[in-house]
Amino acid sequence: MAAGAVPSSICGLKSTDHGLSFRKSVDFIKVSDLRRVRAPRSKVLVITNVKPGPEIAEMQPASEGSPLLVPRQKYCEDVHKTVRRKTRTVMVGNVALGSEHPIRIQTMTTTDTKDVAETVEQVMRIADKGADIVRITVQGRKEADACFEIKNTLVQKNYNIPLVADIHFAPSVALKVSECFDKIRVNPGNFADRRAQFEKLEYTEEDYQKELEHIEKVFTPLVEKCKKYGRAMRIGTNHGSLSDRIMSYFGDSPRGMVESAFEFARICRKLDYHNFVFSMKASNPVIMVQAYRLLVAEMYVQGWDYPLHLGVTEAGEGEDGRMKSAIGIGTLLQDGLGDTIRVSLTEPPEEEIDPCRRLANLGMEASDLQLGVVPFEEKHRHYFDFQRRTGQLPVQKEGEEVDYRGVLHRDGSVLMSVSLDQLKSPEIVYKSLAAKLVVGMPFKDLATVDSILLRELPPVQDSEARLALKRLIDISMGVLTPLSEQLTKPLPNALVLVNLKELATGAYKLLPEGTRLAVSVCGDEPYDDLDILKDIDAATLLHTVPYGGKISRVHAARRLFEYLENNALNFPVIHHIVFPQGIHRDDLVIGAGSTAGALLVDGLGNGVLLEAPEQDVDFPRNTSFNLLQGCRMRNTKTEYVSCPSCGRTLFDLQEISAQIREKTLHLPGVSIAIMGCIVNGPGEMADADFGYVGGAPGKIDLYVGKKVVKRGIDMELATDALIQLIKDHGRWVDPPTDE
Repeated sequence: MAAGAVPSSICGLKSTDHGLSFRKSVDFIKVSDLRRVRAPRSKVLVITNVKPGPEIAEMQPASEGSPLLVPRQKYCEDVHKTVRRKTRTVMVGNVALGSEHPIRIQTMTTTDTKDVAETVEQVMRIADKGADIVRITVQGRKEADACFEIKNTLVQKNYNIPLVADIHFAPSVALKVSECFDKIRVNPGNFADRRAQFEKLEYTEEDYQKELEHIEKVFTPLVEKCKKYGRAMRIGTNHGSLSDRIMSYFGDSPRGMVESAFEFARICRKLDYHNFVFSMKASNPVIMVQAYRLLVAEMYVQGWDYPLHLGVTEAGEGEDGRMKSAIGIGTLLQDGLGDTIRVSLTEPPEEEIDPCRRLANLGMEASDLQLGVVPFEEKHRHYFDFQRRTGQLPVQKEGEEVDYRGVLHRDGSVLMSVSLDQLKSPEIVYKSLAAKLVVGMPFKDLATVDSILLRELPPVQDSEARLALKRLIDISMGVLTPLSEQLTKPLPNALVLVNLKELATGAYKLLPEGTRLAVSVCGDEPYDDLDILKDIDAATLLHTVPYGGKISRVHAARRLFEYLENNALNFPVIHHIVFPQGIHRDDLVIGAGSTAGALLVDGLGNGVLLEAPEQDVDFPRNTSFNLLQGCRMRNTKTEYVSCPSCGRTLFDLQEISAQIREKTLHLPGVSIAIMGCIVNGPGEMADADFGYVGGAPGKIDLYVGKKVVKRGIDMELATDALIQLIKDHGRWVDPPTDE
């Protein structure tokens, strides 16, 4: 290979997989240049380059004047700091989207679109909350007729907020509503294709080309009409509603999502229509991040600059929904990707605006300040697939009095900060750590904190507090304490927290031989300072960056992980965030999800330690476990895929969702989808074991995976029928009883 060129590769999902199992890498440059090769009893995907030749990715300086070369093939403007990706301006009514404008926030109505008065009232409430754009479902002719009246009524009331028509399966409806609404959202998976049956289809090249010609025939009139009226468009792929044709060739995968959108984008470009944006939504934040990155990498190769609409679909409600959205949207914002966002919650749409604004502000601040670290060569992080870095968890050593193997968890660790005052009530502390109590004695349970940080040790003579700590250590819970505390008030078998300066000065050598160490690092230190880690046997590293400083936590951590990989150091790393006093709960959730989550979705990290002064102890613990579960690491409760509701919803989604959660929350490892209608139902349930889907007014269909197993159940009987279905498949356990 010629100097100055490197191969560029991504990993492809197995077409039969719906989770995160990956096969070997395949060379990649252009998703759009796939040749489909028919072979006996199999199909082969051959990915070809735009310009055939050995040089498939040029090199360029990491920054101006830098001797460090990095691949030109990329998915964001800069991997060392947050730089907003340059995108063209797309006009949605009177609102401009693109990198020259603020990140726009939007939501979607939940009313019956035919009810003009109720829909108008909801749009007005949303606008008053500060949304920039509102989407309304338009599923048929009657709804399209209502849209004219909705628009006119809003204008008469001096509400000029742009309206977006959400279209599935209905090209003729899209044509009609484009005459009055400012933007049309089309789903490439079902705009021209039939509803997916999740069948593996065999195509000849001629068959495939005919389907593409059919798509062009159906889609072209809408493009021409949008050009005529100056309307915008979103080509919005959903992981859950890819066509059988796409899934047969590309699998139910990020690559399939990108190719699905590009089929429509090529038609737009052929017709010289460019007032459109892309979205790549999924209910799984890891899949969502991969899809957007793959999309942008391909746009860089193509030289396209279309804006991005970011969102995690079917995120759910409450903290769960906010966390999933923060992980998916926040990760991309940290890399400068995203021009408009929606936080999809199973709550009234106006309640989405506040967390949406907090996320947008976080992204704008990071890009305005261009937070980051000095350039470094990044060779080990996997941008387009999930490959978890495995740190070496503590192992038992000969002669040790206690078992250290439980201080970290193999699927992701949760650490908590405990104060000296809290230790005055040992049983309350045990409960705050989610330990199971048997006759007042603590035992670890499924969602028990793995280790605690005690910044101040109790006096040696405080026998009650020290007994409480001993009982925690005896159940293999780690107790971390600063070096100064351990030297003055030694606690037997504690893990001692040291920093690089204390390692460099040798102060830690005052500890008894064999003392377990935890090392606090920032990640932006000179490599010479980090080199001392090569001579240390540490149980774990705590990645700690001052909150609100000028250093980007995400980029500093990436630099740290690159250093560890380059030097074959396999310490586990805990993401340690100390939040300021008085922080709003949503800011805590969003901050943790968009920083620690941005690293965990790349497989970088072994757990979290969230310190939140003034917050009750349960909140940071629950947030930590939600973060790990949202990043597809450690499951400690039932997983829900819950749509945010819209005009298609066939039941009270918030009420039913709460009812189902109340009865099933105690089933860790079980995933339940609660879907208001069938549009994204079976597909978005790719991650779910069981599904509860509105099939008709007052009727519910139950699914196992993507397969419907019971139809038309009366709504008042459906929750019990769902529970019985879970029991029939051997996944039910009775709720735990209080001690």
